[in-house]
Amino acid sequence: MFNKRNEPVVSSGSADSRREPSSLRADPPPPAASRKGETSVIGASLLVQGDVTGEEDLVVHGRVEGSISLKQNLVTVGTDGHVNATVTAQSIKVEGTVEGELRGREQVVVAQTGSVSGNIVTPRVTLEDGCRFKGSIDMEGADAGGTGKVTDIMLGASLADESGNAS
Repeated sequence: MFNKRNEPVVSSGSADSRREPSSLRADPPPPAASRKGETSVIGASLLVQGDVTGEEDLVVHGRVEGSISLKQNLVTVGTDGHVNATVTAQSIKVEGTVEGELRGREQVVVAQTGSVSGNIVTPRVTLEDGCRFKGSIDMEGADAGGTGKVTDIMLGASLADESGNAS
């Protein structure tokens, strides 16, 4: 037998001597509040049905159906990721496919490979050239919890000044 340092473990045959040395026992995980900066990954072969909540960043390479709520963190949907959920996070980056509402407290980025079918509520939005987007964007109500007016994006629409006259 070897311990984690690849040193032999000497056993005299008694039950106490066969136990793992106390220095090798796993300590309990730190509390969630101290996990800032860590990232969890939902692998490509995984399907998560239900609510995902927590206090760390998340990368989705598999499928999530339900809701994702990581209000102080970054959620990234990888190029092979498929999310059918309401996603609430500090920032959201979509490189894969999302069907559902995206609520970013700071920003939402839809990358060139990303596809979003649903509404986006956030103060800052980036739609990279080549991405797919079908839905509406609300940038007014994002700071107040999404209570503002929803505005559809129309390419080529004329801008109106405050009096309502097109410019």
